[in-house]
Amino acid sequence: MTTYAGSTMKLRVAREVSPFGYFLSLGDDEDTEVLLHYSETNGVKVKEGMEVEAFLFHDTDDRLSATLKKPLIRLGELKRLAVADIHPRLGCFLEIGLGRQLLLPISELPELIDLRPLPGDEVFVTLTHDKSGRLLAKLAREEDLAKHVFPAPATWKNEWKEGWVSRTLQMGSFVVLDGGVVGFGAYGMIPAAERPEPLRLGQRVSARVTFVREDGRVNLSMGKLKQVGRIEDADRLLAFLKERPGGAMPYSDETPAELIKNKFGISKSAFKRAVGKLMRDGIVRQEGNWTKLLTEEEAAAFKAKADAVKADAAKAGAAKTDAAKAESAKAGAAPKQPAATERAAKEPASREPVKKAPQKKPFPGPNRGR
Repeated sequence: MTTYAGSTMKLRVAREVSPFGYFLSLGDDEDTEVLLHYSETNGVKVKEGMEVEAFLFHDTDDRLSATLKKPLIRLGELKRLAVADIHPRLGCFLEIGLGRQLLLPISELPELIDLRPLPGDEVFVTLTHDKSGRLLAKLAREEDLAKHVFPAPATWKNEWKEGWVSRTLQMGSFVVLDGGVVGFGAYGMIPAAERPEPLRLGQRVSARVTFVREDGRVNLSMGKLKQVGRIEDADRLLAFLKERPGGAMPYSDETPAELIKNKFGISKSAFKRAVGKLMRDGIVRQEGNWTKLLTEEEAAAFKAKADAVKADAAKAGAAKTDAAKAESAKAGAAPKQPAATERAAKEPASREPVKKAPQKKPFPGPNRGR
């Protein structure tokens, strides 16, 4: 009888027992009946003898019961459910639309507490039974999701997409991207280097598609394009420097990547690109482990030097252009040969006349010569 839980079945109303509700017949050999409480009729006027479509579950006393409410998930289905509550020893309780929650056991959750879902997060799960036949959620595995996702189109490259983290590891986080009207969604991965911090299971994220694989899966990044991120990161570092005493910070290209990540939330490569832009713009300079704002005198000297370099480059470019023009003019001024001479040069050399071999006279016959 416990195998019925989680299924939606058409059952006949056998009898009404006040003040509890209606008893529905399962129609098995044992003529088993389950209670449809008055509070579970969902506004339907139930009468004895009628047939109703009911969802079966276990109540708080582990008794098989029925409801006419529509559940968000049924036995064997894969759905994305919202986390309603957290229990530190049991796991997550998920909302299934029946006024009660479904347990996602702690054994299904990441070992690190910081990676576990929070209320409001949404996780992909399937509905199954525990050893006692009670309903239980099971975290959807990659092979479960593969049956529902669709291949991402190549046009998604460099587009920003939103999705839900379906699995999170030290190497990266796997995400099911929203499919919208197209379908269930597409499957992708955010490598650890492309996320600002480890992501929670069930966390809502926005990421940029960096590569669409042949199998339709995608590589993702939570960082912006380098040319865009470089400008934004440079602005952030400049604002930070301006707030520092003396316009200096103890961070440079020699600073360990972990310290930069913890302080600014960006990779060391992004930090170096941003600082490099500020240095090329003549705003900062580096001294050992320090990055400092240039003084007005230093900035003026940098500008003068940069202007001189530009002027020299412009002169060199102009000289190169003039030389090319002179060479072209010289080639165009070469003296032309007279037309007759030119034709003669083009005509093939005359051939000497071929001398014909002298013809031999016929040998005189017996009647000739007389």
